[in-house]
Amino acid sequence: MNGRKWTLRRRVTTMCVLVGVLLAALATIGVVQAAQNRTHLDTLLDKSGPLRTGSEALLGTLLDQETGIRGYAVSGDPVDLVPYERGVEQERDLLTQMDGLLTDEPEIRRRVGQIRDQAEQWRLEIAVPVIEAVDSRGTEAAQPLLDERARVRFDVLRSEVQQLQAEILALRNQIAADARQTGNTLVVLLVTAAAVVLIAAAALILLINRLVIDPVTHLASQVRLVAEGDYQRDIQGVGPPELAALAGDVDGMRRRIAAELAEVREARTRIEWINSQLQKQAEELVRSNRDLEQFAYVASHDLQEPLRKVASFCQLLQRRYAGQLDERADQYIAFAVDGAQRMQRLINDLLAFSRIGRLTTGFTDVDLNEVMTQVAGQTEAARQYAGGEVTWSDLPVVHGEEPLLTNLLVNLVSNSIKFRRPDEPVRVRVSARRVDDEWEITCQDNGIGIEPEFADKIFVIFQRLHSKDAYPGTGIGLAIGKKIVEYHGGRIWVDPEVTGGTAIRFTLPVVADEPAPDEPDGSDVADTGDGEPADRPDGVKEAVA
Repeated sequence: MNGRKWTLRRRVTTMCVLVGVLLAALATIGVVQAAQNRTHLDTLLDKSGPLRTGSEALLGTLLDQETGIRGYAVSGDPVDLVPYERGVEQERDLLTQMDGLLTDEPEIRRRVGQIRDQAEQWRLEIAVPVIEAVDSRGTEAAQPLLDERARVRFDVLRSEVQQLQAEILALRNQIAADARQTGNTLVVLLVTAAAVVLIAAAALILLINRLVIDPVTHLASQVRLVAEGDYQRDIQGVGPPELAALAGDVDGMRRRIAAELAEVREARTRIEWINSQLQKQAEELVRSNRDLEQFAYVASHDLQEPLRKVASFCQLLQRRYAGQLDERADQYIAFAVDGAQRMQRLINDLLAFSRIGRLTTGFTDVDLNEVMTQVAGQTEAARQYAGGEVTWSDLPVVHGEEPLLTNLLVNLVSNSIKFRRPDEPVRVRVSARRVDDEWEITCQDNGIGIEPEFADKIFVIFQRLHSKDAYPGTGIGLAIGKKIVEYHGGRIWVDPEVTGGTAIRFTLPVVADEPAPDEPDGSDVADTGDGEPADRPDGVKEAVA
């Protein structure tokens, strides 16, 4: 396999396994050598030492036996025989002990057996006859037995013991040499293991430096260049597959960031262009508002002056020459007066429509119950003429401009009175209910109603469903109401499900932290026919004609 495809983990694992195997082999050899060294030391301390001591003590016991026999042969005193007897016992103990230590040394053990046999043979041939001669015939009979043959016989035995000591010394020297050899081997193994660890550490450092540090440093330098703004610079992957894959992921992230930045730059360019267009439109709107204000000024001053003059002189003509001209002339003059007056009303309504949201007194908390009291007062004349009533109860406090809200409700109530049924009195009720974060306010009457297909048309400026001869007005009242509601953040519509009259509903935002209204408790008062408050048992306020 190509070495470049080896992962960093595989390389480090392989190196660690090789080093581990080598260290394990060295440790195994070291354990074997340490066991051998311990065996040699145990043999040196527990075998060769006691053997040397035993061999020297054995020679001493043999000499004690030979000396005891000679002394007993000269003196015949049993006291002189004590060293012989003690030496025999010591000899047997020493030989038994040495024989037990030489189970794995057959040559030396055979030498010990020969010494045991020769010592026994010396006692049978020399020591026992001397003792018997002394005991039976006296010292003179025993001394001839200790001749040259007896001395040679004991020298042979002593030579055998000396040879045993030489063999034991050789064994001790061999064991000591083996112990030194295994000790030296252990030292070499420790030095080798230390060298292997140092070499492995150096190799690991070089491996990490070559496969990790250098590639990471190179990758970091490329990322740093990208971070400084060179988003089009490709990031090259180097090193092991892990770091190459990391570099590929970073480069993929760079590409996505570069693409998103390109989109952001493009969006910023579009936004700047849109802002420039909006700025131009804002400037156009400022100019348009200036022109509108100028038009409003002209309409409220300069344009109405000739209208007032036309209307005034037409009315003068109507009063001064009424009946003096023919009937057609009177009709023409009446048309002129009516046209001038209608033009004045249209201009005034347009001015009122244009001022909504432009000339503001600021939003305040407005109690719609108080507003309805004002509405009842402003529509009193129309109610008296129509013989109707207006009722309301538990209307909320809203946030808005009181004059505009008053104008809105005046228009709604006036329309209800205007578009009444000729055969029954007008009944107008204004109520409110909370729907989520909005107040839904309803103005419902028992008038002629509105066909569903015209529900949206009535809120368009100057749109009329009836001729001006049937119902007076300019057709702008509901358009003004719609603009007032939208200015306050609400919406207005005709409820198509209501039959037997008209129900116009509109919404206004709820004042923050305002609780829901309580049910009527009968404490509200009503407006009497002359505009003054009056009590009603159900707590509903009303204004009647």
